[in-house]
Amino acid sequence: MTAQPGRTEQAEQAEREVRQRAAELVAAFARDDPDTYFACFAPDASFVFHDAEHVVTSTEEYRRLRAGWEAEHGFRVLGCETSDTRVQVLGETAVLTHTVRTRTATHEGEQALHERETVVFHRQAPGLWLAVHEHLSPAPPGAS
Repeated sequence: MTAQPGRTEQAEQAEREVRQRAAELVAAFARDDPDTYFACFAPDASFVFHDAEHVVTSTEEYRRLRAGWEAEHGFRVLGCETSDTRVQVLGETAVLTHTVRTRTATHEGEQALHERETVVFHRQAPGLWLAVHEHLSPAPPGAS
């Protein structure tokens, strides 16, 4: 991250905090640590997944959905890497976009996913950012 003309130290600090929180979120997901992963989200966060039939409207609903995947399909995360991260700080809200490559496994075998993701964060207290919305979509062919 390089300083941009006209940006305040406060905005740069907010961006660093959001990037750190996003790194914690991705690292928890990558090591298949649902408790730490879900702690990065506000209770009323919403989730849009390209392979889900409906919008998931709370972190608890997502937790139950994932528990179902684990019980029914043996779902687990084997790893996750992120690239092309961009953060836009808009006061108490920040929008993070990035590309994610995830490896998962089920009873049927391993799968590699290449997706683009938007995560909206909201500052809950000084230095504490929680994700309030996540949207995943398949990365188009040729996307980095």
